Amino acid sequence: MRILSTIPRTDGFYMPAEFSVHYGCIMIWPERHDSWQNGAYAARRAFVKIASAISRSEKLIMLVSSAQYETARAMLPPEVRVVECSSDDAWARDTAPTFVKNMDGEVRGIDWGFNAWGGLYDGLYFPWDRDNHIARKVCDLMDVDCYDCRDFILEGGSIHSDGEGTIMATESCLLSEGRNPNLTKAQIEEKLCLCLGAEKVIWLPRGIYGDETNEHVDNICAFTAPGEVVLAWTDDENDPQYSLSKACLDLLERESDAKGRKIKVRLLHIPKKPVCMTEEECEGLDLMDGEPTRTPGERLAASYVNFYIANGAVLVPQFGDEMDKPALETLGECFPEREIVPIPARDIIIGGGNIHCITQQIPMWR
Repeated sequence: MRILSTIPRTDGFYMPAEFSVHYGCIMIWPERHDSWQNGAYAARRAFVKIASAISRSEKLIMLVSSAQYETARAMLPPEVRVVECSSDDAWARDTAPTFVKNMDGEVRGIDWGFNAWGGLYDGLYFPWDRDNHIARKVCDLMDVDCYDCRDFILEGGSIHSDGEGTIMATESCLLSEGRNPNLTKAQIEEKLCLCLGAEKVIWLPRGIYGDETNEHVDNICAFTAPGEVVLAWTDDENDPQYSLSKACLDLLERESDAKGRKIKVRLLHIPKKPVCMTEEECEGLDLMDGEPTRTPGERLAASYVNFYIANGAVLVPQFGDEMDKPALETLGECFPEREIVPIPARDIIIGGGNIHCITQQIPMWR
């Protein structure tokens, strides 16, 4: 593996869309007891279900601490590759590399700086040094060259690509004080285009209400095809999510992508009933620095947009809500050639994210 200081776009590399063909997917085994309730046992069962579904159509690599290696190997199916790797938590989308490729099919990784979603300003935990080394370790594991972009703070969940020159991000996240406060919006946009081989950034104003990542784009809006997106939505004008989603819809209806296409928007309604922490769930979480990480009644950032597109399937979070089935139907319209797989997601969202947040795709290469 070479550590590169050149510019991906200049080298002819770009970020493919998630709906393009994958080699595989990276996940990280859950273990942190202030993130995952009751020793993370329920979370691990959910991770196994997701890993098993993904591994039916692409390679699944699970990164596991030395303490959990034997447990993970016993719980996971044999087709899942288990690799020992230290981490601070299980958010592979944000700590594994963002993969880029060129027209010859060569794949490289980008090693962004990671500071736990805001560093000492408003980050979610400290220290985060083990997480900040995962991207480079994965590139070494995959035997692909790695771009050194550690001077730029960015998480994989904060960007979406259509694979044809367009990137989506939220202003609330990438312009937050805890990321790159010394850079202007124009400078951040230029960095994204240079690193991801893009020509245009669509800046959505906001994300999902209560999303503690400063509102990652992967929870509010996602590309399903070139020129097409799904947007998290509610019809309830009294719900705090309504104004956030409406601001995004208004922008998308005025926007075009890098190819000049108008954006087709499908609305993907959030759960009808807010997904909130119970007292029992809070009691199952360790304290962090003497303080609780969750409180009873706290509303979680539940969204069906936080799905993962595998080669043969789309894994969709389910919350035991009346909107679960309509979400599956809408995504079935978006991906008619893929199996739509419902995944009970309660034990994942307690940790703060969902299916997309715990997965990171690896593009196919020649």
